[in-house]
Amino acid sequence: MISIPHKAKQFLVLLVKLLIVGGAFYFIYNQLANNDQLNWQKFIVLFRKNQSVLGIGFILLLSVLNRYFEILKWQNLASLLREISLGEATKQVLAALTAGIFTPNGVGEYAGKALYYPKSEAKQVVFLNLICNGIQMILTVVFGIIGLLYFNAAFHVISTRTVLILIGGLVAFLGVLFSLKKITIKGYSIEKLLFKINEIPKATHRKNILLGILRYTVFSHQYYFLFLAFDVDLPYVTLITTIAVVYFLASSLPTFQFLDFAVKGSVAIYFFGMLGVNEWIVVFISTLMWFLNVVLPVVIGAYYVLNFKTKQVE
Repeated sequence: MISIPHKAKQFLVLLVKLLIVGGAFYFIYNQLANNDQLNWQKFIVLFRKNQSVLGIGFILLLSVLNRYFEILKWQNLASLLREISLGEATKQVLAALTAGIFTPNGVGEYAGKALYYPKSEAKQVVFLNLICNGIQMILTVVFGIIGLLYFNAAFHVISTRTVLILIGGLVAFLGVLFSLKKITIKGYSIEKLLFKINEIPKATHRKNILLGILRYTVFSHQYYFLFLAFDVDLPYVTLITTIAVVYFLASSLPTFQFLDFAVKGSVAIYFFGMLGVNEWIVVFISTLMWFLNVVLPVVIGAYYVLNFKTKQVE
C-alpha cells in the first residue's frame, strides 16, 4: 500500500474541504442570481406591504425547528453507537448536509456522517442514517398519498379506476418485494435489513417516528404560512393537502440538494396552478423554502466542514 506523507494528506483534506464549501456557495449563488422565474420587483412590493418582524421571526423559527428535529433524530439513533451531545449531533448533521449538496438525493450525507466515526463503524453509521432518513420518506409517502386522494377527489385529475389501478399496482409491488426478501445480493437481503431494523429498541423507533412527524408538521406548515404571507386565500385543508402532494411527488424524483427548489417548484406550479395561484408566487415560495431549509444550514455546515479534523478519520 502506498503511504501518503502527512503533509500531503493534510493538503488533500484541505483541498477537498475548499472544493466542497466553494462548490456549495457557487451553486447557491448561481441558482439565486440566474433564475429568470424569480420576479424580485413583485417580491419587494409584496414584502414592503406585508413586512412584519414577528412574521419573519416566526418563519425563521420554523426553519430552526425543522433542522432541530432532524438533529434530535440523529442524536437519538447515534446513541446506539455512543452517546453524543446536541452540539456534536448538530455538527455531524450540518457538515453532512453540506457534503451531500452535490450528490443525488443527498447520498453524500451518508459518507459525511461516517467520517466522524471510526472506519469499523462506517456500515453501522450508514445503516442508522438510512433509518433516520427512511422514516421521513415513509411519512412523506403516507401523507402524500392521503393528499393525492383528497386532491383528486376535489379536482378529478384522474379517474377513480386509475386510482384503484395505481393502488393495486403498489400493493402488488410490495407483495413481490417481500416475497423475494430472502434473495441475497452481495450478502444483503430485505430479510436481513428487517432483522437489523427489529434489533433497534422500540423506544428508539418510537422517538424517531415522533420526531419525524414533528419535523414534517413544521416543514409543511412553514410552506403553508408562506402562502398566507403572499396573500394566497385558500382553505387550510386544500393548501395543506396540496403541499403534501407536492412534497411527496418532488421527493420521489432523483435530484440534487442545490436543485431541490427547482424540482419542487416545477411540481408545485402544476398543482397550485390548478388552484389558481400565480406562478411567480409558487416559484418564490419554493425558492424561499429552499433558502431557509437548505442554504442557511449549508452555510453553517460549511464552518464545520472547514474545521473538520483529519485525526477523526485516521
